[in-house]
Amino acid sequence: MAAEAAAAERGRKVVVAIDESDVSLYALRWALDTLFIPWAAGAPDHHHERPTSSLSQLTHLTLLHVQQPFHTYFFPSGPGPAAALYTPTSIIDSVKKAQEENTNALFARALRVCEDRMVKAVTMVMEGDPKDMICHAAEQINPDLVVVGSRGLGKVKRALLGSVSDYCAHHVKCAVLIVKPPPTHTHK
Repeated sequence: MAAEAAAAERGRKVVVAIDESDVSLYALRWALDTLFIPWAAGAPDHHHERPTSSLSQLTHLTLLHVQQPFHTYFFPSGPGPAAALYTPTSIIDSVKKAQEENTNALFARALRVCEDRMVKAVTMVMEGDPKDMICHAAEQINPDLVVVGSRGLGKVKRALLGSVSDYCAHHVKCAVLIVKPPPTHTHK
């Protein structure tokens, strides 16, 4: 009991991996509404009174975004094995600036979702393969829980492309929550 009280006192650490997909923002919303705020913003709870200190104050939320690295390519510029042309610095700078702008826009959307639910969050950007970087971030942060969205790849696509959520479930050394989006209903 003393260990549980100490853990509750220090708060819980939660990492939510986000990207540009609607699935990841759905996972963030689901995590906030389910894990952080048992009384969703504006929703009355007739069975319990709101606590004086909300879960959002006792939980440390990190929003993690992993960027794909920009690979510099070499192109032949003439005959012979010694001739090569590299990607100009202006193109590299342009791509990095676009990545930074996309990341800032993504975090703005995600932080707005957190603010709407009165949850404070910190942001973290890593570069590399999302599967590996989420695992690496979990080792650095040592969270109690990592939340990832599931795109719902079919068996064939998952086998060919791999699944970030499946990989994290098997390699992250803490609890991993995979949030699936709600089924979409199509009218025929």
